[in-house]
Amino acid sequence: MEQHEAPGRLGVGMIGYAFMGAAHSQAWRVAPRFFDLPLTPEMTVVAGRTRPAVEAAARRLGWASVETDWRAVLRRDDVDLVDVCTPGDTHAEIAIAALEAGKHVLCEKPLANSVAEAEEMVRAADTAAARGVRAMVGFTYRRVPAVALARELVAEGRLGTVRHVRAQYLQDWIADPQAPLSWRLDKAAAGSGALGDIGAHIVDLTQFITGERITGVGGLLETFVTERPLAAEFSGLHGAAGSGTGPVTVDDAALFLARFEGGAVGSFEATRFAWGRKNAIRIEINGSLGSLAFDFEDMNVLHLFDATEDPRVAGFRRIVVTEPEHPYVSAWWPAGHGLGYEHGFVHQVVDLVRALGAGEQPTPSFADGLQVQRVLDAVERSAGDESRWTAVTTGASPDAPPGSTAPNPQVVTTGTRES
Repeated sequence: MEQHEAPGRLGVGMIGYAFMGAAHSQAWRVAPRFFDLPLTPEMTVVAGRTRPAVEAAARRLGWASVETDWRAVLRRDDVDLVDVCTPGDTHAEIAIAALEAGKHVLCEKPLANSVAEAEEMVRAADTAAARGVRAMVGFTYRRVPAVALARELVAEGRLGTVRHVRAQYLQDWIADPQAPLSWRLDKAAAGSGALGDIGAHIVDLTQFITGERITGVGGLLETFVTERPLAAEFSGLHGAAGSGTGPVTVDDAALFLARFEGGAVGSFEATRFAWGRKNAIRIEINGSLGSLAFDFEDMNVLHLFDATEDPRVAGFRRIVVTEPEHPYVSAWWPAGHGLGYEHGFVHQVVDLVRALGAGEQPTPSFADGLQVQRVLDAVERSAGDESRWTAVTTGASPDAPPGSTAPNPQVVTTGTRES
């Protein structure tokens, strides 16, 4: 009988344990049970500020031990990878320290709260890569099978030359003006509002599907509710109001026009004030030979129009992306049995661990995260300058990180909150 060497161990330490931490935990638990991986992830330790709360989270989510200081995670010899699931103002400090400690890093999006922080993170990732230490940013929606199929179709030339890109990310979780404040509504913690929290996703998705960077934007930001009740408690995105109020210091909605490096034009909208839209990520791309359309609220379906077909029978084809031939799907259920939100996080772990096992750079890289950050920065600068057309600062093309000459940022040292 042929003998196979057992996969090596990958000790994972996660910082933060709330909404994103729970999703990441589920992915670390499930990925090695459905996919063949070159390394076996072990959920070694989870870190949070409050011991009773983090101990309860560890029991619930499946982590073997806890720390109340994220720096202690970096000092542990049984941790090979640090998974950063904290608010954006802590990403740079934690990720850079982890890379310097020789730990691989998975960092939630957006990569940072500023271009300067993101550039510093790319420099740290470049330095670490020379020692075989890898870093990846978590734009998880890339791993939805229908989205991955859309990228394949565009790369194969099925749409011809890309001409139009339309992207929306619509939610309604703060449309009620009495919804309480959270760290996501605090610019110091979150960096921006709808623009960075959900707009970052559609920036990354459109660049990923088309394979082209955004080079210029004209933007508009709006805050509809400037004062909200202070929160007494939070669970996920929702909380209960307590006494007193506080200011909202981020945008509630972001809209911008864009141009891609291949000449395509784009329109983008991100809002958390669209009543009835729970998590509507809508992408439509029109090319010289056809179109495709996707909506995450029907996430197992991709719509494709082939303009080369006989016009008498031409129309959008509804592709149910649940066949074994589709990206990621063969590891799951029989054809027609749909996947859910959590599967994207599992696929993220799979792609990351396989890249680590092969000694390759996982994608999206920190340089890709920096490119998205530069687009967000250009939108914000445009909105502050009467929506004038604003070039996206030059730098790394997606998946190809060069060095940066930007000045070092002032790295924040605030305490960790559980994202």
